[in-house]
Amino acid sequence: MNHQEQVKTQFLETRNHTEAICAPLEVEDYIPQPSIDVSPPKWHLGHTTWFFEQFVLVPYASDYRIFHEDFAFLFNSYYNHAGERVLRPNRGLMSRPPVREVMKYRAYVTEKLSQMIDQQEMTAEILDTIVLGINHEQQHQELLVYDLKYILGNQPTFPVYREDFQTESCKRGDFLKFDEGIHEIGFSGDGFCYDNELSRHRVFLEKFEVSDQLVTNGEYLEFIEAGGYENFDFWLDEGLQFIKKEGIKAPLYWYQKNGDWWNYTLSGFEKVDSTLPAQHISFYEAMAFAEWKGCRLPTEFEWEVAAASLGWGQLWEWTNSAYLPYPGFKKVPGALGEYNGKFMVGLHVLRGCSVATPENHSRPTYRNFFHPSSRWIFSGIRLAR
Repeated sequence: MNHQEQVKTQFLETRNHTEAICAPLEVEDYIPQPSIDVSPPKWHLGHTTWFFEQFVLVPYASDYRIFHEDFAFLFNSYYNHAGERVLRPNRGLMSRPPVREVMKYRAYVTEKLSQMIDQQEMTAEILDTIVLGINHEQQHQELLVYDLKYILGNQPTFPVYREDFQTESCKRGDFLKFDEGIHEIGFSGDGFCYDNELSRHRVFLEKFEVSDQLVTNGEYLEFIEAGGYENFDFWLDEGLQFIKKEGIKAPLYWYQKNGDWWNYTLSGFEKVDSTLPAQHISFYEAMAFAEWKGCRLPTEFEWEVAAASLGWGQLWEWTNSAYLPYPGFKKVPGALGEYNGKFMVGLHVLRGCSVATPENHSRPTYRNFFHPSSRWIFSGIRLAR
């Protein structure tokens, strides 16, 4: 199988996987937007389709006709180069187009792009753009899981999705030691990476230690019971103001019932399992917990150096690194240059991946980034010192 055929296979697998994630949903689940951070599943289905139409089919496919003239406005996200769009908080107001029409749109674009790959000679530029679109849709597959959990988790009956995306038990961690030295950071070699993983460069690190396990629910419960949310000494001021304003006293989806702690999972409303990794933790909460333990969070560079020795992959792991450009970072011209670079302010880096990350969409150099207040993401804590 040549590269062009491989790209087509990966494209079709990716398109099918997005729809498989949505398979357990009722049609009513595709529309709600209970938070500004959450996008309706219908929007994800349309946006990932628009990406291929806008950046592959329109500029490169011969005689391509767009599916619907309004869809670029409805399903653009933040690409100013690509024109106006529906404001993010208003995505849940779109009862039209109906879900069935969005699914027709998906089928139309999938068919047209597959035909294009079969019938046209693909340049490296076109194939690279398709591969970027595949990785873009994989990112949205993970966001789709976060969002549908938030939508279902805000229903009064806590409905079951299915048994997918479950974490596994952890033990209390031991600390692994790493010597001081100069290390190379960033992506190298063949294969896909995002522009924010470049360029590869050297950093000097003092000696450090990193836990070989994520913090568990049981350990985090000790923090709660010790008054961790009430003791200002453990909190960054911004984090303290955040939890006070939002009335936060436990991780997202945790509830006290008859003296016990329960949490909403995609398999339903269950007692908190003390052996599972603590999940849906903001950066503020991660920092406070680390302070309470007399530890800290690793920097993203420490994390990358230690990655080969860690059993990562259950949850995205907060680092104490601001999301900033690497030396030599360059944005590509046009809309695709808006993909990562313009968000390099006010956000923190998470490393690793989670149980919701699609297969073949993780690597030790991957830099995820969210606002420090983010809790609906599949995030956890790994301690350092």
